[in-house]
Amino acid sequence: MINKIKLIVLGTILYLSSSAQDSIKAVAPISKDTVVPSPSTTFSGSLDLYYRYNFANPSGSINNYTSFTNSQNSFELGMATIRADHSWAKAGVTVELGFGRRAQEFSYNEAYQGGVIGAAPTPYFSLANVVQAFVYYNITDKIKLTAGKWGTHIGYEVVDANLNRNYSMSYMFSYGPFYNMGLKADIAIAGKTAIMVGISNPTDNSTTTSSEKIFIAQFSTATPNSAWKFFLNYQGGKSNETTTLNQYDLVINGTISPKFGIGFNATDQTRKISGAKVNWWGAALYLNYDPNSLFGLTLRSEYFDDQDNVVTPGSFMEYTLTCAFHLGKLTFMPEIRFDNSNSSGFFTKDNEPTKNTFSGILAASYIF
Repeated sequence: MINKIKLIVLGTILYLSSSAQDSIKAVAPISKDTVVPSPSTTFSGSLDLYYRYNFANPSGSINNYTSFTNSQNSFELGMATIRADHSWAKAGVTVELGFGRRAQEFSYNEAYQGGVIGAAPTPYFSLANVVQAFVYYNITDKIKLTAGKWGTHIGYEVVDANLNRNYSMSYMFSYGPFYNMGLKADIAIAGKTAIMVGISNPTDNSTTTSSEKIFIAQFSTATPNSAWKFFLNYQGGKSNETTTLNQYDLVINGTISPKFGIGFNATDQTRKISGAKVNWWGAALYLNYDPNSLFGLTLRSEYFDDQDNVVTPGSFMEYTLTCAFHLGKLTFMPEIRFDNSNSSGFFTKDNEPTKNTFSGILAASYIF
């Protein structure tokens, strides 16, 4: 009888011991060899399209010197994008593919031979469909390294139409730079203040046979409540064997009230070509008014000074008024634009040179 009791007690102890071990295993920390499932990839995208009409309607000219709206009396697709983002521990990746004329003109050096829009395609045309493609690694919570292709830090506007308050582009955006291909480090200093330093291929080149490189940098800061943000940007170096480039750029974003904000962009670019210096510069003010979540209004006033005819036939002044109607993910953007040139750079209906021209745009973008 006693032996039976001993066996029962021993069996009970063994059972309780086994149950306790199972409980401990259930709450034990994950071992270093345990494989944790990877986070899911985030997908997003956009589509923009537009109709532009220049009221002079000259034959043989579209009266336009800025990017992405080079058409007349035609319904046009801008760009369709698909973007994927993924992060894992301290590293991450972003890939954004774009299709359409906007994507091709953004990556003009990869799309067209000699970088001339409308020329024959290059042997590496597929690179023009890569709007952004970069990897990053957070060395610490204050230092991040990024390598690949990304939209430039210079300027107020960006290539994605849904991220701009005006649909047509400024002269300063149109004459660069568009993007960088290289390596950069973002370094948080203190509070809202940070710096970025990096090195890239010559401006707007995803691939190049040149050994020349461009140095890029940015200093950014903001007020404690982030109502005002300031960005001082730079790029400089040899863009090819005969040309040295230096560009300084300032961007300011300010919130005056919940309904009213302003933006300011000024930039100055000097090129030294075979010993001769040429220069262009510009400044633009953006007045933004949002009375409610369904409607917004932006007036852009820009002066672009190119007395040396570096990239345009003279200097220009433009005023662009854009309305934005937000219908969920769809934004409808009617726009009117007045351009004035000091060199009779436009044409009348009779193809006579004139100093000014007037255009209207109906545009829409959808994000998902």
